[in-house]
Amino acid sequence: MTHPFRELDQRVYNEHRNLLFSVAYRILGTAADAEDVIQDAWFKWSAADRAQVADPRAYLTRIVSNLAMDRLRSTRHKRETYVGPWLPEPILTTGDTADAVTTAESVSMAMLVVLETLSPLERAVFVLKEVFDLSHAEIAEAVDRSEAAVRQAAHRAREHVRARRPRFVADRSRQHEVTRRFFVAATGGDINALMELLSPDVTLWTDGGGKVRQAMRPVAGAQTVAAWFAAIGTVTYQGVEPADMSAELVEINGGLGMVFRGPGRVVATVTVEVEAGGRIIAIHNVANPDKLRAIAEGATRDVRTR
Repeated sequence: MTHPFRELDQRVYNEHRNLLFSVAYRILGTAADAEDVIQDAWFKWSAADRAQVADPRAYLTRIVSNLAMDRLRSTRHKRETYVGPWLPEPILTTGDTADAVTTAESVSMAMLVVLETLSPLERAVFVLKEVFDLSHAEIAEAVDRSEAAVRQAAHRAREHVRARRPRFVADRSRQHEVTRRFFVAATGGDINALMELLSPDVTLWTDGGGKVRQAMRPVAGAQTVAAWFAAIGTVTYQGVEPADMSAELVEINGGLGMVFRGPGRVVATVTVEVEAGGRIIAIHNVANPDKLRAIAEGATRDVRTR
C-alpha cells in the first residue's frame, strides 16, 4: 500500500516536473543530464523535512539549480576536450512552446550554444533571471550566493550573451518560411536555391563527437556550405544510402528543424538561424548518436517557463 504522504510528495513533484526539466536543460544543454538532475532532485525532495518547506516550487528549483551547476562543473572538462564542435542535445518541443517567442528563443540551439560559453554560475543566474524572471533575491537563495554576487553574475552574463547573439533575427514566420525552403533545397540537391538562402558568411557547425565522421571545425562560407547540403541526396551518409534516407520537418528546441533518418535510426538533426533579412547565418547539425536519443524516443517536451 502506498503511503498517503508519499503520494502527496509524488503529486507535488509531478506538478513541477516540467518546470524543473526546463531549468535543468537550459543550464546543462543536454536532456540526459537534465533528467539525471531532476531524478536526483526527487531523492532529495523525498528525504526533506516537509515542515521546513514553505514553497515547494522554490525549494525544488533551488535543488535543481545547484545540482545542475555541480553537474556542469563536472562535465566542463569533457566538453573542453570534445572531438570537434560541441553542440547541445536537441529535443522535440511542443507547439505551445513555439507560441511563446521568448520561451522558444531561450531554448533554441543558437542560444544554448551561447550559454555554453558562460561559467556555471553565470549560466544558472542568466537562466533564472532572464528566462524564468526570478528576482535577484530569489536567485541568490537558489544558488547559495549573496544578492550582490548574483547581480554581478547577471550583469556579466547578460552583456556576454548580448555581445554574442545577433542583434537582428527573423521573426518566427520568416524563420519557418526560410527553414522550409532550405529543407526543400537541401533534400532536392538544389545548390542554386541553397546559395540564395545562405548569407555569404554563413557558418555550419557539425557535431559528430568522434562517433561519426563530421567536420572537425566550423565550415564557413555560402559556397562551401551549399555544396555540403546539396550532396545529401547523392552520397552515402553515415552508412546510409541516399535511397534509404528520409527527412522531415519537426519542431526542435522551440523552432522548425529537420530530422534525417536511416533504417531504424535517427541520423542527424539540422536547425538554422535566420537574420532579419531572411538569409541563413548559422546552421547546427547534430550527428553524434549519443545526442540523438531524445529525438529517437519521439517524446515531446514542454519547456515553457510557467
